[in-house]
Formats: sequence, structure tokens, C-alpha cells
Amino acid sequence: MMSEILTEQFNEIFFNLFSLKHELFEFMGQSVSTLEVISTVTGLLCIFLAVKGKVANFWIGYLYNIFLFLLFLQARAYSSMILQPISLIINFYGHYRWTHPKEEEKDVKQELKVTIFNNGQRAVVLGVVLIFTFVWGYIQSRIDTWFPTVFSQPAKVPYFDAFVLGMVLMAQYLSAQKKLDCWGCWMVANVSNVILCLRVGLGIMPIVYGIYIILAIGGFFSWKRMYEKQHYLDLREKVLEKQRSKN
Repeated sequence: MMSEILTEQFNEIFFNLFSLKHELFEFMGQSVSTLEVISTVTGLLCIFLAVKGKVANFWIGYLYNIFLFLLFLQARAYSSMILQPISLIINFYGHYRWTHPKEEEKDVKQELKVTIFNNGQRAVVLGVVLIFTFVWGYIQSRIDTWFPTVFSQPAKVPYFDAFVLGMVLMAQYLSAQKKLDCWGCWMVANVSNVILCLRVGLGIMPIVYGIYIILAIGGFFSWKRMYEKQHYLDLREKVLEKQRSKN
């Protein structure tokens, strides 16, 4: 009997924490759930640590992926939901890349150093995102008819949702490679997420993504300083190597 009561209480607490139907408060006429608040705090901490170039951002990122999966599943933003397991894999990859760089990729802290793309590589990135948007957007627009037992209702804004997914995946991949360009992708992704969340009715999340935009701008300048410092050190090392070889 006691175990049944405890199980019932646990289920009730779990439902309250992780259900969009459990309203914590209202904000500007929009219902805000406990899950949205938990996701918000976790996400802000994750990005703040990433802006600082801290490896700890990956540990927080693992939790953030789980919370967002539950959030977007209930909001029927299927692309953003499916993104989370993929993001988790990219997080594992990025965690390894940052902490196990090749010898020529190391910065002064013996971690992966910040690098940048050229214009040709940026064009490839954009092309990949656009192709992905059209392909996955089409799949999303048909997914409820192909798998009605899994997806009982049609996806909201499938092509726009697919674009957000493509941009976030690209931003995460570039972040895992510690590319300065990742922050440009994050800015576009976060502006798109503001629009998406407004369309699917997630009350507080547009403001959260607005804060993410500000953090992305800060991240760009923070990583730019890291890049310039490391670039200077690399050039100085090359000059010293030439001088040593002459002697």
C-alpha cells in the first residue's frame, strides 16, 4: 500500500515537472509551464558556459537536450523534438573534440582552439542547410499520414520548423568544431526559434531565445578574441621556429 502511494506521488510530481499542461504562471497572456522554466534555466547556463569557452557547457547541454525533447514533443514541433537525440550525439562528439584535439589544434589550455571558415566553406554550409530544409520539410508535411499511430496530428509549420532544425544542427556541428562561424548560425537559428515558438504557442520561450541572441553576439566577440590571441601566438611560434632553423 505504501509503495503504491509513493508511486502515485512520484507520478504526480513527474507530471507536474514535465507536462506543458501544468501551468506555473502566466506571462503576457501566455501560459508558462514548469518544464519551460526548467528548460530556460538549463539552456541559459549551457550557452553562458559555451560563450566562456568552458567544457562544462557540454554536461549541462546533455540535460538541456532531454528537457527540450519533452517540451517539443508535447508542443508538436516534431523537427525540434527529433533534433534533441541528434543534438545529444553532437554534444558527445563536441565534448570529445574539445578535450582531445590533435597536437596542431591545441590552444594555450591544451584544448581545441577556435578557427574560422573561408567564404567558400560558408557557401557550402548555407547550401547544405537549404537542401536539408526542403527535404526534411517535405517529410514533415507528410509524416502524420505515413505514421498516424506515432504522429496523430499534422506538424505545425513543417518547412519553417525544418529550417530551424537544419540551422541548429549546423550551428551545433560548428560549435563542436569550435568554429567562430557557429555564432552566426546560432543568431539565425535563435531568431527563427523566436518566430517558431510564437507560432506553436510556447509562452516564455520567445523571450528565452531573445536572450540567446544576445548571448550569441557576446559569444562571437568572446571567441573572436580567443581566435585573435591564438592566431598571434601561432604566428609568433612560426617566426621563432624560422629563427631557430637559421641558427
